[in-house]
Amino acid sequence: MKVSIIVSITADGFIAQSVGQSSLKWTSKEDTKFFVEYTKKVGVLIMGSATFETINRPLPDRKIIVLTRSKKYDQFDSDQVVAEGREIKEVLQELEASGQKEVAITGGTSVYTQFMKEKLVDELYLTIEPIVFGSGLKLFNESLYQKLELVEIIDLSEQTKVLHYKIIQ
Repeated sequence: MKVSIIVSITADGFIAQSVGQSSLKWTSKEDTKFFVEYTKKVGVLIMGSATFETINRPLPDRKIIVLTRSKKYDQFDSDQVVAEGREIKEVLQELEASGQKEVAITGGTSVYTQFMKEKLVDELYLTIEPIVFGSGLKLFNESLYQKLELVEIIDLSEQTKVLHYKIIQ
């Protein structure tokens, strides 16, 4: 099963100014369109609880798996939002056994770092937006060493680009 990180960052490498900030507040409409199209194609999104709380609702035509040991989301249909406290490898194995071909990791910093540290990521879709924060939440919160191979540059607009990388294992 293919595991891809999809994330928007500022020109100075931040994914948010603070915990709880939605990327919808600073990313382009072209990036939002790319995110919606890509994640609908994939069908399953994995994210942490802080990221989920920035949207706090199901997304049409996608299942969301929220990685959390302490929160429940019983108010949502379990076909749309599932709270998951197991190890991420177990979650991925169950998804693959159910026939899922691909998943999108959609945040935040701790989740991105955990998947990269455990060498579970195959591809990275990195949208670069023309804005700087100066400080905030970085894409990863621990030291990593990971080689990447550029697959393509996707022009979302004159100002916004997606760098699509393959992870070199």
